[in-house]
Amino acid sequence: MDNTALQQWVEKVSMESFGRPFLHKATFNSRLKATGGRYFTVTHHIEISPHQLDIFGHEETEKIIKHELCHYHLHIMKRGYRHRDMDFKKLLAYVGGSRYCNSLPERAGKKGNAFRYKLVCSHCGMEYLRKRKLDPSRYACGKCRGKLKLFMLDNIVES
Repeated sequence: MDNTALQQWVEKVSMESFGRPFLHKATFNSRLKATGGRYFTVTHHIEISPHQLDIFGHEETEKIIKHELCHYHLHIMKRGYRHRDMDFKKLLAYVGGSRYCNSLPERAGKKGNAFRYKLVCSHCGMEYLRKRKLDPSRYACGKCRGKLKLFMLDNIVES
């Protein structure tokens, strides 16, 4: 699918779901990996991730388009267009858009998503998973107040 087909798709979804025309530009942006799409408040343009379409299909991408169109139409009407606003939440639920997009498989194992460290209590064996390294001597077990040992990927880092 190219940008022209996306533009027509967004215009069609806008008229069918919102009853209002989409008068600005919709394009694909292949650099969008952590998000399904974005809306620009200054230009009123919308960008959609082509990876969402390739991996999850038309149905999920249409939910992303509805999400971005909620931002668009509410901003144009000078109503609450941010994620935290009740106007946004109500309109999103009404049109059937998605609040969050699916994570791309290539991002699932990234450094920020996986636990890298494990703290184990030397007294009771309680385990605590952590993403960031910390000094175990500054902490104690929350269950028995025992000493903690830090492990990294099944290898002892500190004792």
